[in-house]
Amino acid sequence: MGWISALAVYFIIWWTSLFVILPLGHRSQIENDQVTLGTDHGAPSNARMGRKFIQTTILASVVFAAFYLVTQVWGLSPDDFPNFIPHS
Repeated sequence: MGWISALAVYFIIWWTSLFVILPLGHRSQIENDQVTLGTDHGAPSNARMGRKFIQTTILASVVFAAFYLVTQVWGLSPDDFPNFIPHS
């Protein structure tokens, strides 16, 4: 895998991980009794996006390391797994 492909795979993993991290620790404006006029009541009262970006980067790095280990070091691919056809 070249470095451009690795960067593309990491970006996809990072972006997917962001959607996993976003709802963690979410407290809405209603839960905190801090509703700002003109905003949705379910919007977060304190999003802490910097912290979520750091958590996303850590999670994406761990997932990418596992992906790299399986595909590049061990040399496995989806074709290496046996085809499973359930018998009726």
